[in-house]
Amino acid sequence: MTIMRQPTRAGVRDAAAKMTEILPYSPLMIREISGLPIALKMESLQPIGAFKLRGAWHRLTALSDESRLRGVVAFSSGNHAQGVAWAAKRLGIPATIVMPSDAPETKLRATMALGAEVVRYDRATESREKIAAHLAHARGATLVPSFDDAWVIEGQGSAGIEAAEQMVAAGLPQPSRAIVPCGGGGLSAGIALALTEAEIVTVEPEGWDDMRRSLEAGWIEPVGDRPPPTACDALQTTRVAERTFDVLSRRGATGVAVSEAEIADAQRWAARHLRAVVEPGGAVALAAILSRRVTIEPGTLVLVSGGNVDPVAYGKVIAA
Repeated sequence: MTIMRQPTRAGVRDAAAKMTEILPYSPLMIREISGLPIALKMESLQPIGAFKLRGAWHRLTALSDESRLRGVVAFSSGNHAQGVAWAAKRLGIPATIVMPSDAPETKLRATMALGAEVVRYDRATESREKIAAHLAHARGATLVPSFDDAWVIEGQGSAGIEAAEQMVAAGLPQPSRAIVPCGGGGLSAGIALALTEAEIVTVEPEGWDDMRRSLEAGWIEPVGDRPPPTACDALQTTRVAERTFDVLSRRGATGVAVSEAEIADAQRWAARHLRAVVEPGGAVALAAILSRRVTIEPGTLVLVSGGNVDPVAYGKVIAA
């Protein structure tokens, strides 16, 4: 029987220490919303425009020399793809990324520019997990999932360690409530491990809120057969992982869903009040507080998780 390694808070702290060796902390912006100062952790300003390099770096630096030579395979609509490609380039590791044929061209070009090989697939008819697993097996490479991996979860949680330190340094309370964008749950599970005293709230687009429904039910509920269209390409995960669900369930996390209109409103708010470009999936946690789907309190932390946008689509949103 194979025993899967589980993510731990010690692992999150190790990942945070690794990150300090290669990058400065991502900015923490403080803005007043509903009369309270809110901390916004701007992962959209990472070198690849998203938090995903954290988990990728923690995972790839844990590989043996032999495994590094054989390379890595990942699957992603774009942000995890860039995170793995970025880490692999820095470490001299061959990387192959399985990406959907409808992935934003901006994310596709950025991934290829980092030196990764890209294999495209049809999101509607093919399984990215099966394609990636086949490639990894055939090449003897290490599979690096976008969220169902202990190292990846721990790496994403390093953002929470940083944010807590930054909030205290800014004279704010320790995080009491962390509001986190959620696709497969890697970031939210990592934040739950990092911030053991904070309430965790996951946020997903309407119709793709399987983590919310799973947490309410007490077991994993996949997305239905015909989920609605969403601008949040980064959050189109049809089923959360046992690992991420287990971490969040044990921590008593809750979830909410936000509409496409609320997400667009949050993108516009970020442009006007933060002078920041935020992609739809990266704006859902901000949308949750601006729409009052989640109440705020002293010590509220909001993760702004990504800023990789299609310029044309983004221009239309901001101009609306």
